[in-house]
Amino acid sequence: MQFDITSILFYGITFGILIMTIVYTFVRYLYSKEIFYISYCFMQIFSLAYIILYSKIYITNSLIQELSLVFASIFALIFAINYYEGKFLPKISNYKELFFNTFLLNVVILTAFYHYILFEYLPYTIIYAILFISIIFNLKQGFKPTLIYVIGWSVFCILLFIFDFKDFYIKQGYFDLVLVVFAIEAMLFTISIAYKYNDLKKQNKEFEKMILQQSKFAKSGEMIANITHQFRQPLNNISYILINLKKRFESEKLDKFFFDKKINQANEQLTFLSKTIDDFKEFYLQEKEKDNFSVKESIQNAITILSADLKKHNIDLDLNFQTYEDIKVFGVKNELSQVILSLISNSIDVLKNRYKPKISINVFASSAEVIIEIIDNGGGIKQKNLKKIFEPYFSTKEEGTGIGLYLSKIIVEESFGGKIQVLNVKDGVRFSIFIEKAI
Repeated sequence: MQFDITSILFYGITFGILIMTIVYTFVRYLYSKEIFYISYCFMQIFSLAYIILYSKIYITNSLIQELSLVFASIFALIFAINYYEGKFLPKISNYKELFFNTFLLNVVILTAFYHYILFEYLPYTIIYAILFISIIFNLKQGFKPTLIYVIGWSVFCILLFIFDFKDFYIKQGYFDLVLVVFAIEAMLFTISIAYKYNDLKKQNKEFEKMILQQSKFAKSGEMIANITHQFRQPLNNISYILINLKKRFESEKLDKFFFDKKINQANEQLTFLSKTIDDFKEFYLQEKEKDNFSVKESIQNAITILSADLKKHNIDLDLNFQTYEDIKVFGVKNELSQVILSLISNSIDVLKNRYKPKISINVFASSAEVIIEIIDNGGGIKQKNLKKIFEPYFSTKEEGTGIGLYLSKIIVEESFGGKIQVLNVKDGVRFSIFIEKAI
């Protein structure tokens, strides 16, 4: 069979479009693990096989061509179902709604039938029909990715119908119309998937925010126990102060110097209690505008919440500044506290039964960034686990959730635009946080 240069060119363009779509969706699947990406990828693989056989440029095999069409249709169905938004069946509570929804369903069937008559390629008709149902049965939801896809196809079909374009196209002897449908499908899908990707990204951020808040509440029992322990000593001190004042008063030996001294001591204890409450409250704030804040204050907030645990297990903690102590970074203070708290908590867990347990927090600064190192002598992390340590739901602890370090990485990278690294050192492990210094 002879082909002119124009037909070969347009078939080549179509092959190229399909290959790019296959590569694009496969890469997206590797990053997102969303089924609709891989199902669309396989649909286009079989579509490519179909169009190659359909073109008769390289080889002719009607059986493989038909099988390609069947498999492309199956994966088109899987894709459409996974891409579908809203409810499959509308809620019908009266005859009016039954009549209206039946009418809409007939519109879908007739439009999809015309779509198939025009382009004669079943997989794309399946996608169009199912996503059209998604829109008309969920009109109030405003699903933008699906809406773009459906409106694009609908407008194109209506224009072809009004101008009777298919007959004109065939009579003029232009290259096969089936090539046009592959190009249009790829373009509509790319535009639609861009919106879908943004929606997924937004949902992922909301999910991470929810997980972050849940991880805080998961530790709330432990933290409340810590705070309760911290409150006992100051409350005991205030009690002793009051007893001393009472004894002096009853023995008529209460002078102004002693009275002022004890009042100052009581105020110091109350200030400590107030700061502990503020640290705990700030840690649980869900949202706060970004601002320049003190790295030292953020670290001390985390230490305050965990100080009871540190005392309980006789863990020595040193905070060392190799730069000026008032150094600041830009972001949300309680988010950095969350990261520091998560790292110290992990160290506490591995240090509970160690001899002379120790945690060192070192703060350095270069001309551009602040480096926070958290080092313990807990024996380190197995080499095979080092690469997985920041993966979601990976934990080396029996009762671990595997989200603490994952969220720490997300916070440092996305909220602060920094990075977090882990390295085994002598007798333990070192976590290093790199954050841009505030201007």
